[in-house]
Amino acid sequence: MPRTSRIPGLRDLSVEDRRTSIARAAGIDPGSIAAFDPAHGLRIGLADHMIENAAGVLGVPLGVATNFVVNGVDVLVPMATEEASVVAAASNSAKIARLHGGFTTSSTAPVMQAQVQIVGVADPEAGRVRLLEARDELIALANEQDPKLVEFGGGVRDIAVRLVSSRAGVYVVAHLQVDVRDAMGANAVNTMAEAVAARAAEIAGGTSLLRILTNKADLRLSRARAVFDADALGGPEVVTNIIHAAALAEADPYRAATHNKGIMNGISAVVLATGNDTRAVEAGAHSHAVSPAGLYTSLSRFEKDADGNLAGTLELPMPVGLVGGATKVHPTAQAAIALLGVRTAAELAEVITAVGLAQNLAAVRALATEGIQRGHMSLHARNIASTVGATAAEVPAVVARLVTDRKVRADYAEQVLAELRSRQ
Repeated sequence: MPRTSRIPGLRDLSVEDRRTSIARAAGIDPGSIAAFDPAHGLRIGLADHMIENAAGVLGVPLGVATNFVVNGVDVLVPMATEEASVVAAASNSAKIARLHGGFTTSSTAPVMQAQVQIVGVADPEAGRVRLLEARDELIALANEQDPKLVEFGGGVRDIAVRLVSSRAGVYVVAHLQVDVRDAMGANAVNTMAEAVAARAAEIAGGTSLLRILTNKADLRLSRARAVFDADALGGPEVVTNIIHAAALAEADPYRAATHNKGIMNGISAVVLATGNDTRAVEAGAHSHAVSPAGLYTSLSRFEKDADGNLAGTLELPMPVGLVGGATKVHPTAQAAIALLGVRTAAELAEVITAVGLAQNLAAVRALATEGIQRGHMSLHARNIASTVGATAAEVPAVVARLVTDRKVRADYAEQVLAELRSRQ
């Protein structure tokens, strides 16, 4: 059976039946995602080896976004998030994108950078040039630290040197630009930076200080684009309103912060589900959102195409990996990778970027039409109903009242639940 991301009625199944349906749709053995069940997920014994002073394991809801087509391939996307409506919103946007072929993605080479800060250089300009002259020597020294990476086609690709003026003086900062292949790459580039620091400082004529990667991963970009059908969005007026909403995010940092948060709702959920570093991805994304003019702006762009449909694009750094770190240790992360079916870090990065664009479209569309609260609050109402003790059979009725009366609050839910039970 070919892979498909279309699973009608998935929300109506039991959790166990959902897992079976998801595995069947992904073309994998249900045992491959057994770790989605908390009973088979991360145990405290393994957690104790992952961090210091481990005292427990925090559970985060893990859902699966449907309807995604990425570069012509159906993809089921695991998303770990505590926020209601995120998974449903991404799935709905992906369904609209399917009408015009889904998401098309691309990416640059998986190049991460490490910085070596050199202080006390008497002649910084000349020091910069001396380091560039020693390029081959420094590259060879760095690559000696990870022969396996070089064997797999990675390693240092180049060295750049910048002069950074600060209130404490001018620093010579050397950048190692390293192709890390299918790793996130932090450990590899940090090790290389440590190895070359002393020699780089000697050549520059100063003293090395910081030796660490930068999370401004602007050489490791992923891109996604999609066409969202105007009629499916609600018509030409909705397209125009979405463009106006997106244009405000481009021009206004206050709107851009929340606009980009909507993008990261999708991105961080997939990054977390696959055991990757959410903080590294978020830091890189927000630094990329600063324009050359110094304005914090939107990461995405929306415009009208020649047919009147909405064309959306997203480009941002995506430093994620399939080898090393929690991705290879955490059983649920391994199950998430199995479900995705990705073979390289680049494929994973591109799927994540597509999800970010889908999530963004859903949020902006809601804002430009009914407002964010209607859809979001109906899902939030379910959480409130459960919190006050409503049973599975009682939740729908409580939710309906909360949403209809526009009072999605715990105190009102308690009142509604009491009234409901008094009539039974």
